[in-house]
Amino acid sequence: MSSGQKTVSVFVSVIGALLTLILGLGLHWPVWTWLGAIAVLLAAGATAVTLTRRTALRERFPEHTLPERPAPPVERREVRVHRVSLPSNTEDYDFRFSANVRWCPTDPGAGSVVVDPGAIAVESVLQRASAVTATMEPGRASLVQHELSGFLASMEPVREGHVLAMALDVELTLSEADRTRLDRLAAIRKDVALWEQQRAYEQNKRAYLGDDVLQSTGSAVVWWLAKNDDHVEKTVKDLGLLAKLASAANGKDVDEHFRYLVPEAFTPLFAPDSAAPPEAGPQPPSQPQPPPPAPSPADVFGELLRRIGLAPGDDAVPLLAEQVSMAVALKDVVAAEEIRRRFAAPSFGARTNGAAPAGEPESF
Repeated sequence: MSSGQKTVSVFVSVIGALLTLILGLGLHWPVWTWLGAIAVLLAAGATAVTLTRRTALRERFPEHTLPERPAPPVERREVRVHRVSLPSNTEDYDFRFSANVRWCPTDPGAGSVVVDPGAIAVESVLQRASAVTATMEPGRASLVQHELSGFLASMEPVREGHVLAMALDVELTLSEADRTRLDRLAAIRKDVALWEQQRAYEQNKRAYLGDDVLQSTGSAVVWWLAKNDDHVEKTVKDLGLLAKLASAANGKDVDEHFRYLVPEAFTPLFAPDSAAPPEAGPQPPSQPQPPPPAPSPADVFGELLRRIGLAPGDDAVPLLAEQVSMAVALKDVVAAEEIRRRFAAPSFGARTNGAAPAGEPESF
């Protein structure tokens, strides 16, 4: 019973005794009435005290009356790991890992097992980090660093659960020499890819010109007709040049049914008898005349350029010559080189206003 409860009980008892005394004196009670009233008051006081004591025993410490017992402090420590090599998915290219390893025991009161929790925590963090870096490319160190920071940011149990470990302030880098090598390898791969694309483009263009456009005189005529926007008359005028160009690209003579278009390439060995002037007396036998030299593929190409109205100073001449030379190279390397030397050279395209450099002809 508390002091407050005792004071209330005494006060109630005194008030009851005074009321009984006043009533007894005023009503002139007999002696037995006085004794009965005193007994009732004593019984009521004893009952009140008993009930109060039972209540106090039933709830000895009411809720929020006892101070909370403080939990034992958790031991948290950190150890710095600096530039530890971790594997990447590329052999001989290792990451450099640095971090603050934080650890704490799971049961601060357990001291039966003698271990080094710091070493166990470092080992666990390194194993978790290696599992991530072993699948990553070494050239993406900055991206892998952020991924590791999130992966190692949670406390996880180690070994048999004696220690919880995590990593803070994660840094992941590459050595300067490895970074330089990776940059050079990346530049080489880009150059190789570009060269392969250019080579495939040139091969495709040569195959298109040699195997499709200049495969025959007919295919050359169709190609030229499409290039000239269906100008039939212009294409008919250039049939001879196209026939010679197709024959040069394929390394063979002009087809027989197109030879009438290039009579200069098929001059007879002997002049006809009607060409000789009549003379009196016996005539000496006519001497065979050597045939004129056949035009070279470069001459044929120059005549084609002249027929289609291109001048030596036009910008389209080197471009067209380069395309034709690539097509001719599949059949005749010498002819292709001659076309390129005469028409696709930088000095040839540098002519302006139709004027040729000194020592060069004014026409094809």
